[in-house]
Amino acid sequence: MRISIIKYSFLIILLPIVSFSQSKLDSFLKTSDTLNKSRRNAVAVSEAFIGAITLVGLNQLWYADFERSKFQTINDNNEWLQMDKLGHVFTSYQLGKYGAQLLNWSGVSESNQLLYGATLGFTFLSAVEVLDGYSEEWGFSWGDILANGAGTSFYIGQEILWKEQRVALKYSFHQTKFAKQRPEKLGENGLEQILKDYNGQTYWLSANLHSFFKASKIPKWLNVAVGYGGDGMLRGTKIVNNQSLTIDNRYRQYYLSLDLNLNGIKTNSKLLRSIFDVLNMIKIPFPTLEFNKKRVAFHLFYY
Repeated sequence: MRISIIKYSFLIILLPIVSFSQSKLDSFLKTSDTLNKSRRNAVAVSEAFIGAITLVGLNQLWYADFERSKFQTINDNNEWLQMDKLGHVFTSYQLGKYGAQLLNWSGVSESNQLLYGATLGFTFLSAVEVLDGYSEEWGFSWGDILANGAGTSFYIGQEILWKEQRVALKYSFHQTKFAKQRPEKLGENGLEQILKDYNGQTYWLSANLHSFFKASKIPKWLNVAVGYGGDGMLRGTKIVNNQSLTIDNRYRQYYLSLDLNLNGIKTNSKLLRSIFDVLNMIKIPFPTLEFNKKRVAFHLFYY
């Protein structure tokens, strides 16, 4: 699965175009106390339309450049130190989160938010996976499906257990030297590298301390985060055609850091709350400890 294409689609789905005054905007963003059928229908139609257009676009513009095949499956679970699988987990979680929030904004019941909203990521990503299955270049990956399900389950599980997201999945990125060595695979420019260069990506579990210790004086905006990344990867696997590559030095990275919960920042502006909620998927740079097979390193500001 080309998770970079999924991330492009994810960004398109999240892109809002708003042309209201501040007062009208706050009224528009206010969550409905009861079922608002016009909002619910608008959400359903918009998601179906955007999803369909995205899938048709991928099929006509992206997959058309590669040979088609009979439906095939692949096992790519050992590639990229599983960073691509974490990309699926993250994207499925975030799409499910916003799917549920849109239904909540429409006044839909909590059970239906989880049933029809939180599963948005799994449904969309699984449809893209089917397209992969008919491509000679890739193939249908059960590992990707499992990762999609893990991201959806991580969101739904917390809602059932706590009625809130106490542990958020987040993302950070820094440019690396590897993209210049293989730009066609890892990205030719900054935006492509953010989406394609697994060496610079880090995925985080960011836990909100106040939500676990509500009686304490811990500020609502303070999180503790643990992260996972990989380094030294030019290809998915270490050996291609029995030739040893420089990526034989690849290794896993583990991180411990602080983070900000932007949703914990007090504001009366519903617009700012919405902006904070979108930006909250990004891990804020903080002093960080890195653990890998070579050393223990300290970063003053890791991103």
